[in-house]
Amino acid sequence: MLCGRWRSCRRRPEEPPLPAQVATPVALVPPDGGSRRPGLRALKKMGLTEDEDVRAMLRGSRLCKIRSRTWHKERLYRLQEDGLSVWFQRRIPRAPSQHIFFVQHIEAVREGHQSEGLRRFGGAFPPARCLTIAFKGRRKNLDLAAATAEEAQCWVRGLAKLRARLDAMSQRERLDHWIHAYLHRADSDQDSKMSFKEIKNLLRMVNVDMNDMYAYRLFKECDHSNNERLEGAEIEEFLRRLLKRPELEEIFHRYSGEDRVLSAPELLEFLEDQGEDGVTLAHAQKLIHTYELNETGAALDPAHTCVFQDMDQPLPHYFISSSHNTYLTDSQIGGLSSTEAYVRAFAQGCRCVELDCWEGPGGEPIIYHGHTLTSKILFRDVVQTVRDHAFTLSPYPVILSLENHCGLEQQAVMARHLRTILGDALVTEALGAQTPEELPSPEQLKGRVLVKGKKLPAARSEDGRILSDQEEEEEEEEEEAEAAEQRRRAKQISPELSALVVYCCATRLRTLHPNPVPPQPCQVSSLNERKAKKLIREAGNSFVRHNARQLTRVYPLGLRMNSANYSPQEMWNSGCQLVALNFQTPGYEMDLNAGRFLVNGQCGYILKPACLRQPDTTFDPECPGPPRTTLTIQVLTAQQLPKLNTEKPNSIVDPLVRVEIHGVPADCARKETNYVLNNGFNPRWGQTLQFQLRAPELVLVRFVVEDYDTTSPNDFVGQFTLPLNSLKQGYRHIHLLSKDGASLSPATLFVHIRVQRF
Repeated sequence: MLCGRWRSCRRRPEEPPLPAQVATPVALVPPDGGSRRPGLRALKKMGLTEDEDVRAMLRGSRLCKIRSRTWHKERLYRLQEDGLSVWFQRRIPRAPSQHIFFVQHIEAVREGHQSEGLRRFGGAFPPARCLTIAFKGRRKNLDLAAATAEEAQCWVRGLAKLRARLDAMSQRERLDHWIHAYLHRADSDQDSKMSFKEIKNLLRMVNVDMNDMYAYRLFKECDHSNNERLEGAEIEEFLRRLLKRPELEEIFHRYSGEDRVLSAPELLEFLEDQGEDGVTLAHAQKLIHTYELNETGAALDPAHTCVFQDMDQPLPHYFISSSHNTYLTDSQIGGLSSTEAYVRAFAQGCRCVELDCWEGPGGEPIIYHGHTLTSKILFRDVVQTVRDHAFTLSPYPVILSLENHCGLEQQAVMARHLRTILGDALVTEALGAQTPEELPSPEQLKGRVLVKGKKLPAARSEDGRILSDQEEEEEEEEEEAEAAEQRRRAKQISPELSALVVYCCATRLRTLHPNPVPPQPCQVSSLNERKAKKLIREAGNSFVRHNARQLTRVYPLGLRMNSANYSPQEMWNSGCQLVALNFQTPGYEMDLNAGRFLVNGQCGYILKPACLRQPDTTFDPECPGPPRTTLTIQVLTAQQLPKLNTEKPNSIVDPLVRVEIHGVPADCARKETNYVLNNGFNPRWGQTLQFQLRAPELVLVRFVVEDYDTTSPNDFVGQFTLPLNSLKQGYRHIHLLSKDGASLSPATLFVHIRVQRF
């Protein structure tokens, strides 16, 4: 026992390290240098070496890849011994990195015909033999058919076990697993012994350019057998030195004093300096005796990872994750339309999706981007996708934003599909009063689907004409191009469809009233980004007050042919709730969206700050007042940054860190560190960046790592975005994400954060 004291140099393996997330790895090869295949050590650490499903995956399977009605190709798929990746065969051999996919990049594994591809093209294969691997980001689904139902189940169960084990790993385990995978690859003859040449290859693989003389000296210091080979404990010692974290030792020594032993009172002092809430001496003592501080060093407040906000306020009081042209997987000119795009949007927490509805053959409405070469999908199939996937990750209401170009007959078909497919989930009448003074709350509407569209006025006859719910700017731009018959149909609304519009009646926002007017909570305005920006500039406070009582949807200009996005922050600043983005287009705009909805259980609803909810608020994002918060970020180090060009062993990143502040215009800023030459493994900066903030409750903080280039734009390495109010103070690790939002584990930044409010 440690008797309440935490030792620095003589720490036993089971003792927790200082509040860091990375510690020296345990033995990565057999201690006796045995002949066991080193790659299997990784799976052993995951506790899966004896699992029958995993063993079958290691042996490999010949699975049929299905891409169309006629393209069915048998390919070999085999789990790699690292347990992290799957190798697959290609008809034409490519670079090694093009022959694998990573388990951590899998979004879901579906059994049977549960993808658009298998429903359309998998009819020749029994559902029991089929599975779909859906990936995070833009990578296409992998639709597969096995030779037998049991073989398909081996992959379904095996991937589920691997994903669950990866999710449960601590940061220390992830690092151990990561370094061992590279060690296995660098051991070219697989003899569990490492020559100096193999060690040099290992260093290049993990993104560090070490001087040959220094590397060889380190190698020889660990070569106790003096045979020019490292094995067993010698490899463990080399890795321990390689993974040494001087900045953590410095922090440890600062709090532990000259005796290099951290007592419970000293640990308590550290935790208090970190800004940890409710810590006591007993708590510190318990940490020393019981817990390894694996994830407590993360920057995101763990209390904010579940639903912690008040969900009983009216819908206009929330930011709501929203998608534009949800059906598209690529550009709006010639991209593919797919129900899978809706599945992916829901998997990212989206709660408002768009359906562009047009006249289809055989009396069935279709969805696509009108007057373009985008492919078409059935309205019915999209509604079925909503039913099957809308509430998988979030129980809170989904809004279907209909852009209706159909005639009366097919509108009636749309209404019938909505009623029959969604059933009781569809809101068809008001929950209470028929003319409510405010909209229901997310809590009241759990598991329900709302339709946003045009509604017939109560006094209008059934064949009365009103404007279609095309989005305002798009309607004006396309008016001359539409045929007269199409225009005539689009300006009629069927009573069957009108009846389903209860709480989200689409209407034009023509003027804003500076003084309060009777609320019209059921009216939803749709504005393109240009008009929204104009309102923010010219009527900032009036627009904020409007959005405190009614929903506003903002969407990209039609001129964005490549489905590029605008910055959503400007719209959030004025309280707009439904800020619709092209989810299929990665970039900083989608990083901000993911950061905004990262918290509150990623449920797709974020309670707006009080200044955006009060009907008589005086807040104006263009005039937010004087600074009242100082954010100070000391960028210390990074760990295990990804290698950008895996096909070029000598390509090492020159990383720099940029911190961006996204908020009201007066708060927006970006500052960056110097770059570190040729070191993506453990670069060190020790630079301080400071920001003055006027509206901290709206601020998003984006951490970006780039590879510096003197002659061309820097290359993106990784990023992480989160709300300032969810950012923990003290020494923290930032877990980096890829362009597509996938984890780059174990890549992290190590920073110190201080927030001073005055």
